[in-house]
Amino acid sequence: MRYVVKLGGATLESDALTRACAASIVDLARSGNEVAVVHGGGAALTRTLLQMGKQSQFVAGLRITDAETRDTALMVLAGRVNKILVAAIGAQGIPAVGLSGADGLIFRARKKRTAPDLGFVGEIVASDTRWLEAVWKLGGVPVLSSMALGYDGEYYNVNADEMAAACATACHADALVFLTDVPGVRGADGAVKRWLRLDEVQPLTEQSVISGGMLPKLSACREALLHGVKRVRILPAQSSAMLPDLCSAHVLEGTEVMVA
Repeated sequence: MRYVVKLGGATLESDALTRACAASIVDLARSGNEVAVVHGGGAALTRTLLQMGKQSQFVAGLRITDAETRDTALMVLAGRVNKILVAAIGAQGIPAVGLSGADGLIFRARKKRTAPDLGFVGEIVASDTRWLEAVWKLGGVPVLSSMALGYDGEYYNVNADEMAAACATACHADALVFLTDVPGVRGADGAVKRWLRLDEVQPLTEQSVISGGMLPKLSACREALLHGVKRVRILPAQSSAMLPDLCSAHVLEGTEVMVA
């Protein structure tokens, strides 16, 4: 089977969680599955920007990205964060190949048109998975940071959830899993919803039950499901050991997002 696993930036702030997630990804690959990892790094980026004297601003969970912020994102996400994850997977005995979405023109982006203007924030418009296929053929795990190249020659910061959905769609993944720092999607009663239909998302958003960073995550879930990805689950990173059993056992952790 083919999996895309998205690791959130907050998860990567913990060395123990990073090692645990890397071990689960390797277990999945050793079981004969093809696994691609897409990662964020928002916490590390925010911290680096603060050290530079820049305060981060967000609109609907998306970071406003001027040129300096974009260049810093390229340094942090495609640099240090990516290589930490590559090292963690490699330490478990399977080679990982660190890439940005721009490398090999795996993903092409265009500027996301929003009001207010978000700057160098992009959305994926084209993909070429040959480089992912090459890494899988050689027994490795591709690890993708969420930067992509526009047709205008500019690098764009892409929301990592959106890139994970685009990756899962492009490579016809059987499952897309978001490993996060939250237990799942909570309903109006505050309890984690084990199953969430797409038609439930808008009412919960209008009630402000779903907000912030969960908005682009659920939008990414919708895109993946509507473009042929069979399973989409939001799973707490602390439960990453369940990852190898996700499509073969009854997993009750996190939230399974479904079309209907």
